[in-house]
Amino acid sequence: MSARSQASRCFTPGPPPRSDLDPGVGLVWAIDWQRLPNFITPRNCPRVTYHAGPRTTQEDRQRFFSSPEVCHGVVIEHGWFEAMRNTILYVYEFAPEEFVLQDPAAGYYVATTTQRPIACRQVKDLLGELVSRGVELRVTASLWQLAEQVQASTLVWSLCRMGYARPKSENSK
Repeated sequence: MSARSQASRCFTPGPPPRSDLDPGVGLVWAIDWQRLPNFITPRNCPRVTYHAGPRTTQEDRQRFFSSPEVCHGVVIEHGWFEAMRNTILYVYEFAPEEFVLQDPAAGYYVATTTQRPIACRQVKDLLGELVSRGVELRVTASLWQLAEQVQASTLVWSLCRMGYARPKSENSK
């Protein structure tokens, strides 16, 4: 399907996937430009994502990034590398008027009405897209230890689709 035909899709509000939100209020979700790299992955790809924020210490910058120029990281497991190479992703753009900021740290916006994209772009090279955005991509055997380290840091972080990550018990083998 082309990006043009994808752009004609409508997105209808659905129940929120998070238990901290009212399940009776359907939502259409959008992400801001800064956090978009957190989602340039296959749909169910588990990942640890993080970026430097205003409270990030120099120590954490040095610990989690390979160079001072980098300020955003996406980490996936080895088992998802081929999917990253072979997935085609559609990035939709919506008119902002009906969206409200739901989570400032995550960059989530929500609308309670049906939304039609104003543009759609097909991304055929996810790895290249992340590199072009200056994102540091890491591929590791397990996400769990890094997830704990990032949560204890001064970075702004998000743990995505961790239910699909290798179980912690496999990491000790």
